[in-house]
Amino acid sequence: MAANKGQGRSFAVFLLGFTVACAGAASWSGGMGKLLLLVGIAGVALGIKPLEGKTAYRPGPSGGKFAGGLLALLGWIVTVVGIQFVTSAGGRILLALVGIATSLFGIVVVLPAAFNKNAIWKT
Repeated sequence: MAANKGQGRSFAVFLLGFTVACAGAASWSGGMGKLLLLVGIAGVALGIKPLEGKTAYRPGPSGGKFAGGLLALLGWIVTVVGIQFVTSAGGRILLALVGIATSLFGIVVVLPAAFNKNAIWKT
């Protein structure tokens, strides 16, 4: 989580801000909810720190990464939008399974292959 005291403090402020922002979003209708949301967003912004040093990541081709993300998004779109057009329960289950399979294929097969092309351990 954190390597030193400053990083731990920043992480704690980030988590606290995120929790307060979620509480504000949950109680949005009241004035206190709007205030909590603003305070929480400020806490999240204060908790985010810039990178400390150069990362070991080597950039690779972004086409595979884009395709994997697009497949994951497409699977959820098929599931959520397609269910409105199918009336039978069996058809909805089949459509949901096709959408979930598409998302999982993008997440489990395409994205790892794209990110592992230029992995730092492959020198």
